[in-house]
Amino acid sequence: MGWSLNIGSIAGTAIRIHVTFVLFLAWIFGASYASGGSDAAWNTLLFLVLLFACVLAHEFGHIFTARAFGVATPDVTLLPIGGVARLERIPEKPNEEFLIAIAGPLVNVAIAAVLIAVAGANLQTGSLAAIDSTKISMIDRLAAVNLFLALFNMIPAFPMDGGRVLRALLGIRLGFVRATEIAAFVGQGFAFLLGFIGLFFNPILIFIAIFVYLAASSEAHMVALRAVSRGMPVASAAMTQIATLTPDAHIEQAVQTLLKTSQSEFPVLDGMHKPVGLLGRADIIRALKEFGPDVRVGQVMGTDLPSVDRRCPLDDAVRMLQEKAAPAVVVIENDGRFAGLITTETIGELLMVREAMPKGARLAGWSKPAGA
Repeated sequence: MGWSLNIGSIAGTAIRIHVTFVLFLAWIFGASYASGGSDAAWNTLLFLVLLFACVLAHEFGHIFTARAFGVATPDVTLLPIGGVARLERIPEKPNEEFLIAIAGPLVNVAIAAVLIAVAGANLQTGSLAAIDSTKISMIDRLAAVNLFLALFNMIPAFPMDGGRVLRALLGIRLGFVRATEIAAFVGQGFAFLLGFIGLFFNPILIFIAIFVYLAASSEAHMVALRAVSRGMPVASAAMTQIATLTPDAHIEQAVQTLLKTSQSEFPVLDGMHKPVGLLGRADIIRALKEFGPDVRVGQVMGTDLPSVDRRCPLDDAVRMLQEKAAPAVVVIENDGRFAGLITTETIGELLMVREAMPKGARLAGWSKPAGA
């Protein structure tokens, strides 16, 4: 994730802190210092650090459970709104997704139970409402906020854990795609409810509602892309009539090519017509600003280039786009020569075409199932 700092790793998973998280801590410290002095400021800062340690433990509940099912977990990022663990894929088996999703809230429940049983935390009614008050002990506040985190995350709306639990339960009978559609619809309904409540009580709920709505829509769209790509070869959706560049070309040539086409990503090919890099629109503009029009394409192109054989299933390319957050996937022939390009735009267009086709119809060698 951009604008984040790597502060170390636990069991092979990198821990990152977003810049906004650091600014958030600084702002809270300053506000507490202004209102209550240095003791209040340091007390509040310590509480927040412990709170986000609990959030980190929550995310590692997901991470370690995901690893048990063979899912890689590259990193976890702390944000002002919580933590985000990046899993390379979401298991489509309902029991696996259920266990991964429920593991995070269970960690918070376990932390609260330990604080109550071992540290003597007292769950008073006002502990959660006054989490910023030094009049209530830090142990009491931490126990209360962990239970709140567990309950809040179980709201049945993406991207909360409850949305994934709901999908897992629905998926047992309905299948992954249909379960995602229903869970996303429920999540959007909760988003509208949160937004309505926020109009009268707390404006922050409106921003949370927008986030939940967009996340639910994104999840449904992502799963729809994976569904439409199943059973289709990569070659059926690859762009083949596209402009390419060579490593020795000047950025000036890349600019001219950019202006003459509607492409945003340009494969860079060597003399054997094999892909060696990818140059995006943002790369072109940045290179032009920093180095001028005479710099070579090979000096500024990206070389981390995911590729897939043209005979592979299309869902392999879609998975690469999603898991690696890549702008494009290069399609290659058996001998490594360039054969085409897959982007999220091309998959999206394929989805629109499929939705427009009558059931059972065939087009360009592939068809829409009668039950789809």
